[in-house]
Amino acid sequence: MDNTILVATASQGILRSADDGATWHRIGLRQAIEFDGVVRSLDTQPGNPCTLLAGTNVGLCRSTDIGSTWSLVGSPFDGHSVWKVAVDPADPNRIFVGTGAPSRANLWRTTDGGLRWTRADVDIPEFCAGVNRPRLLALAYNPKDRRKAWFGLEAGGLFRTSDGGDHWERVDDRLLWDFHTDIHAIHVLPDDEQTVVVVCVNAIYTSRDGGETWQGMLPKKDFGLYYARAITTPPGSKDTLFLSLSDGTPGTTSTIVVSRDGARTWQPTHIDVTPDSCIWAIRVNDGNPSQLVAGTKYGTLYLSHDGGAHWARQWRSFPEIADVLWLPYAAAVQPAHRSEVA
Repeated sequence: MDNTILVATASQGILRSADDGATWHRIGLRQAIEFDGVVRSLDTQPGNPCTLLAGTNVGLCRSTDIGSTWSLVGSPFDGHSVWKVAVDPADPNRIFVGTGAPSRANLWRTTDGGLRWTRADVDIPEFCAGVNRPRLLALAYNPKDRRKAWFGLEAGGLFRTSDGGDHWERVDDRLLWDFHTDIHAIHVLPDDEQTVVVVCVNAIYTSRDGGETWQGMLPKKDFGLYYARAITTPPGSKDTLFLSLSDGTPGTTSTIVVSRDGARTWQPTHIDVTPDSCIWAIRVNDGNPSQLVAGTKYGTLYLSHDGGAHWARQWRSFPEIADVLWLPYAAAVQPAHRSEVA
């Protein structure tokens, strides 16, 4: 099956493979994303398989050819560091973007594909404990009610909207333990219980009523690793989630656990070579849920071909990995540079 794997890094832009990881190439020169640029976040545009969005150190960038070429999406946050970009799965023109360190953390929204942008009227601190300047890491849409959405900051709190993003309510004071303002990831399951899963630095919180009440799990107690980072789920799944845990950041070890009952219980998966740093990003191939990709802080890449039960370390290392994608479409991938010797 045709596919493309993309790895976003903090010092070499985006690397891609169209042969299941056998060869890798960076994007070319003279593009909006520098050859050695910082890319923190990747997302796809629903209904248009060739179009991707990237959160970078120069703002928001778009590709219409599966990542071969990139252009800057003009916005009020041009030149700012974008830490998270999330396209509404039901509306490709509705996009939320989160900025952060070293830029000021803000939430931006467009409903026309990036022609016009509005900044959320939310009180986000300029500085915070732990990471100095906040960064907006987490964005999630409610798949059953597009008026509802969530965002969270590292560190700066958890927020929800019920009117499409016109107004936001801060709700992290309902969470159970310390460090509940330090949000790494959010996911909303498409079930009838309004299940919201929030990954904090040291805890996993689950609400079955849209965020009114919460239960929690401490990964240190259950798995011996306190630091929770990334979460993903197969498209449309009502009960399966994958979660990365580590002993810190960048950490010295990491693992991936899976829940197949909507975050009620978690079980370990098998990784053939134990990571030597925190697993920073996990994604499922939207066209093939048996294929998953994960990347670590120190640049190790893992692939799974059996739905996340087993993970195999790949042959090459990368710079610091910030995000990953596995797409069910083949890109034209070739070396960015060619040299000729007479």
